[in-house]
Amino acid sequence: MQSKTTEALADINARLGEAAREDGRSPNDVKLIAVSKTFDAPDILPVLDVGQRLFGENRVQEAKSKWPELKERYPDIELHLIGPLQSNKAKEAVELFDAIHSIDRPKIAKVIAEEMTKQGKTLQLFVQVNTGEEPQKAGVMPRETKAFVDMCRAELGLTLAGLMCIPPVDDEPAVHFAFLDKLAKECGLAGRSMGMSSDYETAVKFGATHVRVGSAIFGAR
Repeated sequence: MQSKTTEALADINARLGEAAREDGRSPNDVKLIAVSKTFDAPDILPVLDVGQRLFGENRVQEAKSKWPELKERYPDIELHLIGPLQSNKAKEAVELFDAIHSIDRPKIAKVIAEEMTKQGKTLQLFVQVNTGEEPQKAGVMPRETKAFVDMCRAELGLTLAGLMCIPPVDDEPAVHFAFLDKLAKECGLAGRSMGMSSDYETAVKFGATHVRVGSAIFGAR
């Protein structure tokens, strides 16, 4: 018997597949990251049991409290850090996560590069772009994105997966998705981490490769 959570997951996967096909892509070209922040293992287990393996968390400390045990039970889990990262949490982040979507300044890029070398581990890395140029929000400014990407590659030897954005709440998200797509092309990056519960289908139409969906799966926090 399906739970509300697993029914919601199935519906989102169907919608994602349809949006991908409308964009001329395979449904496999778009990865669904189930954002499980603030939810505990009992809430997460039903979607694990029906095959969901990509999950997103905002905070290293919260992720540490629940994911090591779940990863032991489900070794093929892929865990993505989608929230801001402090440099003093870099070691733990590299240990626990498989991808980081919030690389946004040279200091973070440098410590992540150093930790991956120390730990012999390679993560998928996304540069977060502040497409709305909001002073309170993390992310590289759009005009600085290409130079930052070039620095990560040339000076730190990083292989980057793509760009990530979180559009301003009151803006039309499509404008920001189109902008991120353009920036990614200019940087020669294949990944576009964009789209959340309210706009993931729109994001797919503008080339999203990873969508981050939480409340539409797990319910209100």
